[in-house]
Amino acid sequence: FSGVLSEEVLQVLLELQERLVAATAWAPALGREVTLSDVCYALLNPTDPGLGDCCVNSVTQYFQNNSTRLATTATQTEGKETGTVNWHDHLIYCI
Repeated sequence: FSGVLSEEVLQVLLELQERLVAATAWAPALGREVTLSDVCYALLNPTDPGLGDCCVNSVTQYFQNNSTRLATTATQTEGKETGTVNWHDHLIYCI
């Protein structure tokens, strides 16, 4: 992968995504603060969506939007070769 898709970039993307999920804005027409739940696409719960219902498409979903899972490594043996697998291998496996 190129430098655009590195573990560091994915970690920063996760942080940004968490900040966006927590963002609020004042809606004068409604007279209240609105959140992502007010404007998100929630196919499975369209009438009363919570943050967990919002459909957010991101490469970080391959790691369940979790920085610990992104940073996870494991030892893998294939035949006579043993090596370490990481986020890169996980992403390749998923796509």
